[in-house]
Amino acid sequence: MNNVNIPRLDLNTYVHGTEQERKQFSDEIGKAFNETGFVTITNHGLSKELIDKLYADVKALFTLPEDVKSAYEIPELAGQRGYTGKSKETAKGFKTPDLKEFWQIGQTVANDSPLKADYPDNIVVNELPDFNPTTQEVYQKLEQAGKYLLRAIAVYLELPEDYFDSKVTEGNSILRTLHYFPITDPDALPDDAVRAGAHEDINLITLLIGASADGLELLTRENEWFPVKAYGEDLVVNVGDMLQRLTNNKLKSTTHRVVNPPRDQMKNSRYSVPFFLHPVPDMSLACLPSCVDEAHPKKFTDTTAGEYLDERLREIGLKK
Repeated sequence: MNNVNIPRLDLNTYVHGTEQERKQFSDEIGKAFNETGFVTITNHGLSKELIDKLYADVKALFTLPEDVKSAYEIPELAGQRGYTGKSKETAKGFKTPDLKEFWQIGQTVANDSPLKADYPDNIVVNELPDFNPTTQEVYQKLEQAGKYLLRAIAVYLELPEDYFDSKVTEGNSILRTLHYFPITDPDALPDDAVRAGAHEDINLITLLIGASADGLELLTRENEWFPVKAYGEDLVVNVGDMLQRLTNNKLKSTTHRVVNPPRDQMKNSRYSVPFFLHPVPDMSLACLPSCVDEAHPKKFTDTTAGEYLDERLREIGLKK
């Protein structure tokens, strides 16, 4: 297990570093994304106070009565905004739904943006006046951190540094606040019921703000599950399927899951907040020519980010 490369990288060295420090950051994130698909990131722009406030607001949201939460569930939005109730999402290839409920916050664009019609408005939680401003601030900060990370990745891929900038500005990114609810009767669960079944993310990269408990595991190339742990306020960042497609498998979208806790901790909730960084819907995911050669023939058909997202939402049961 010694060969699992999940480096801890300081984003400040890319944003404000010397040319040599920036190059080293690009090389290290590229190498990790090539090998395991995961890094942890420090100095990402979110203060401890903001993260603590976020988790307090998220906890308050999921503590609301079931009838209040379910009033914010709008089926035609396919889980892309507002509340999605328990046992609604099933990992691709699984029969049993995940043991979780969640709330999603999406991109906000100006009324005159050409993308305005593509993005539903975010749902306002009337009972919690702080929830929307807090999650909006977190969304914007993670979006900015994600842009810097994609610049470092572009350099690693020998693309122009700003290659992704125009593609993720006003992108279809999602901030998901998750509650893995207490498991009160473990014996009544189906054998394959877990908090989040083994899956790969759909998007370009995912930025995860810690979690209130352990449980995240990645599948190594040796086909062994390896626990991913972050220090304090570090972000855990991983490659999604869109970036894997774009790079013709050069960068790895690693399978990961959230396992159930030991029996004595099953009565505890687990909270987690991932940010799924998506491009604008019309971005082409056609494999980059630089990632295709005789040794690495093209593995994926051409598609756009919007078409691919639509296909995946149907596969996981959020879109009918």
